[in-house]
Amino acid sequence: MANVAIETGASRSMTAEERKVIFASSLGTVFEWYDFYLYGSLALYIGATFFSQYPETTRNIFTLLAFAAGFLVRPFGALVFGRLGDLVGRKYTFLVTILIMGASTFLVGILPGSATIGIAAPIILIILRMLQGLALGGEYGGAATYVAEHAPHGRRGFYTSWIQTTATLGLFLSLMIILGIQMLLGKEDFAAWGWRIPFLLSAILLGVSVWIRMQMNESPAFQKMKAEGTQSKAPISEAFGQWKNAKVALLALFGAVAGQAVVWYTGQFYALFFLQNVLKVDAQATNIMVAISLAIGTMFFVVFGWLSDKIGRKPIIMAGLILAMLTYFPLFKALTWAGNPALAQAQDTIRATVTADPANCTFQFNPTGTAKFTTSCDIATAFLTRNSVPYDVVPGPAGSIATIQIGDKTIEGFDAIAAGDKAKGLEAGMQKAVNLALQANGYPLVRAPAKVPDSKLDAFVAANPELALDATAIRAGQKVMLPAADLVTQKLLTAEEAAAAPEMAVFTVPNAGAFTMVADPAAVNWTRVIAILTVLVIYVTMVYGPIAAMLVEMFPTRIRYTGMSLPYHIGNGWFGGLLPATAFAMSAAAGDIYYGLWYPIVIAGITLVIGMFFLKETKDNDIHA
Repeated sequence: MANVAIETGASRSMTAEERKVIFASSLGTVFEWYDFYLYGSLALYIGATFFSQYPETTRNIFTLLAFAAGFLVRPFGALVFGRLGDLVGRKYTFLVTILIMGASTFLVGILPGSATIGIAAPIILIILRMLQGLALGGEYGGAATYVAEHAPHGRRGFYTSWIQTTATLGLFLSLMIILGIQMLLGKEDFAAWGWRIPFLLSAILLGVSVWIRMQMNESPAFQKMKAEGTQSKAPISEAFGQWKNAKVALLALFGAVAGQAVVWYTGQFYALFFLQNVLKVDAQATNIMVAISLAIGTMFFVVFGWLSDKIGRKPIIMAGLILAMLTYFPLFKALTWAGNPALAQAQDTIRATVTADPANCTFQFNPTGTAKFTTSCDIATAFLTRNSVPYDVVPGPAGSIATIQIGDKTIEGFDAIAAGDKAKGLEAGMQKAVNLALQANGYPLVRAPAKVPDSKLDAFVAANPELALDATAIRAGQKVMLPAADLVTQKLLTAEEAAAAPEMAVFTVPNAGAFTMVADPAAVNWTRVIAILTVLVIYVTMVYGPIAAMLVEMFPTRIRYTGMSLPYHIGNGWFGGLLPATAFAMSAAAGDIYYGLWYPIVIAGITLVIGMFFLKETKDNDIHA
């Protein structure tokens, strides 16, 4: 009889009711993921708004950690809403999660920045992010369980794979709306305030989602269990307090979900962050390229879900892990050559040498970006890692001050404690000298315009001999007269310096300001970047397409919502959600932009070993038991 059931389920077409179930679950979940992924897609602008008081590297790490905060609470959402779903039902749990998600997302859109309300801004932002994560922790397990319990035997992989597309489609929808608003407003207005509009639009999506979910019926498996009175009275303690169920949850986490999670977040979020923040590819261009790759790769979720009904879930997931482990390094290196070839060339040809007393060189793993490095060796290597410059440390005499060798230039370092009040000036001089040496050796650095008050113009010209400036010619050119108070606000003069005159001329000197690494838009190989991103997305579809069906099939109906939700959200919330911040910090600490890839490779390897030896195939399990 079992074989007949399998054949019947696999051969018949999808009914109208089943299509309605999949559509309602998937569309509602698309909206939830849209809300959640707005933060990741707009991380650059959110960091500038809510963490503006920190330098760029620290701001990037804080922004990623705030993004990760939403993932950290997802397991708690899984417990809260998983229990509710097993006790009250799948449908009503859906309504609660979508309301929390929509409201917290809308509030991000109207939250003032740190320039307005200070430290309260990032604190409130993190609270809202945690509410989003709490809601999402209850969302996925319910959607996957609901669809799987409606699916015929032998087609659960295919049916639940549509749920798996929702995360990517949610990201795709967020990117399309972001791109549309960017094109409508322009880059400057979008950066100033337009980035808030996608968050505000979530109010419309919230209304649509609630209406859709009100039309849904409870799942037949839950109705049957409720009618028979076989519900669990304590889903959490039964799922995780009894070893026979707890060991299944542990196996699901370490034998499947952890590896799936790191492949997922590497392929879709870290790739996006890598292009924008490491390779410095234009944000709008990056969004377009990622959106195209998602459009190409998304249907492979369904392909691999369907294939998992034929050959099993395990072979496809394990194959995706192997491919990711073997190819991440060459793929991301190819992404560098395609996205910023000047940086790739510099990485291959320019290698700094730091000569220093080994006792003054420490391991600089700095995940929060708040550590202060004071020795000359640490100051030198910290600056090089922030600028993606590979370097070697050569032992120098005991007590010596570190030096940095770049090509034929040797730059003297300094010890911050010994320098005292002069440390800030010495640091600025060292950084400028290093940047000039890097620029001279082909590193893709450009200088912004510099605004110089008239009283400081002569000193500025003398301090920048490499620019061959003429103070007389600059004074004869264009200038702007500004009140002294404005000059103090813009930090162009101190209050004491501004007291000498009520207003002063300010000159704009091109290519004389701060150094910035850039990716030349004309040099970006769009076709190659999109092809690489598409390969990364296909890896995601291999590990993620069959995972919902596998997790549903591992747990009995009475504790299914709770049982599958917790390992899924620990894996994706902690192993996956922390990936961007961890990988970035690892790369910064090692002075190697690719070093952070070891994080997903090692986690995927652990999952591969455990999954291959201990994970059983689940596609023929009876989920109504």
